[in-house]
Amino acid sequence: MKPMTEKHLAVLRRHMVEVIEIQTDLASEELGKSALDERVLAAMRQVPRHLFVPAAVAPFAYEDMPLPIGFDKTLSQPFIVALMTDLLAPQPHESVLEVGTGLGYQAAILAELAGQIWSVEIIEEFASHAEALLQRLGMSNVGIRIGDGSRGWPERAPFDKILVTAAAEEPPPALLEQLKPMGRLVLPVGSEEQLLTVIDKDSAGQLEARELIPVRFSQLEAV
Repeated sequence: MKPMTEKHLAVLRRHMVEVIEIQTDLASEELGKSALDERVLAAMRQVPRHLFVPAAVAPFAYEDMPLPIGFDKTLSQPFIVALMTDLLAPQPHESVLEVGTGLGYQAAILAELAGQIWSVEIIEEFASHAEALLQRLGMSNVGIRIGDGSRGWPERAPFDKILVTAAAEEPPPALLEQLKPMGRLVLPVGSEEQLLTVIDKDSAGQLEARELIPVRFSQLEAV
């Protein structure tokens, strides 16, 4: 069988987004909306997800399922990536902190939508791979460092938005501190039972959290 072309892959990405749209509609009561931001869906159609997973699972890259990426970690299913990005609502002028780079897929989606992405990854092999791949794809607005993501990135703070791709029993205090007033933090909260949570900080620095749907993420690691 001959290899798939970019045209074939683009069709698969469009199909992936159609499935995301169906999933969103089915969860509309829990989400309070029946459709995601078209900017987010456009980014999902654009970014080549198959490049951000190991070659052995690349044939499944456009299925709506999580995929193993090594070190007992997974890349979230496309619906969850799209939903978390939509909830974060990154804007072209904003600075976004991502905690948990993995192989760089979520950072690549954010890079299509925000002005500057700063991403922290605790696993050195992931960070170096993601950095090289993002550079190869011309995504020059992503900076990556190796470290404990629960501590954020103080030198680059404060951030307009923060996205955490691992679960924490409580929102890390350092991340709440590094969030700008009128900023937003999206993360899974919990251990065995996790809920996707959105935390907004008002102009006075007060926090308001809302819980959405059950999710399953690996736990946020600290060093």
